[in-house]
Amino acid sequence: MSNYDFYFTRLMYDSGDWDVDIRTPSNILNSLVEYTTLRVDTVERVVALSDPKMLSAPFCYLAGHKLVQLSPIERKHLERYIKGGGFLFVDDCNHDIDGLFAKSFEAEIARIFGGKALKKIPNTHPLYSSFFHFDGPPNTSVELNGWGDDLVHDYLKAIEVQGRIRLLYSNKDYGCEWDYDFRNKRFLAVDNTRFAVNIIQYALGA
Repeated sequence: MSNYDFYFTRLMYDSGDWDVDIRTPSNILNSLVEYTTLRVDTVERVVALSDPKMLSAPFCYLAGHKLVQLSPIERKHLERYIKGGGFLFVDDCNHDIDGLFAKSFEAEIARIFGGKALKKIPNTHPLYSSFFHFDGPPNTSVELNGWGDDLVHDYLKAIEVQGRIRLLYSNKDYGCEWDYDFRNKRFLAVDNTRFAVNIIQYALGA
């Protein structure tokens, strides 16, 4: 039996740049330790999407900037994981609705689950009150500084299975927002990784 209630799994995929924002997982894990009573494995695990081991992970994270072209086995595992009760958080590091990652990833999702599977979720969704309270998805500084499309995305998208989010999809680039030396957290007026705690608490409550 595992000694942990939670461990963080980053998915490695053959195309694109899966290994972005390398400090993000450690900051999220630090916040889980700080705010919750979960027994947390503080070491990030990296598992290939093509590896059957990913199917048993309680939470998976997938991110990148570049073109996403999944192999047949990667598509098979993604479909099996989502339909089987897993939770996948996907973050578009381009923070751009029409960017290369967004277009190619969304095309892959449509190929697997159908063109209408990925839908906007309301800002009243239980995700936003699963631990801390939010009025919707928190904005990120990268949306406002002109590095990308200079557009604030006021929603997240998701695939739900039997009334529960199984794939949460963000164009807001939370990974970049949470990618900093954890010692700098003390300089933040409000800890910006708190929303990650909500995501994981929601995922574990499924």
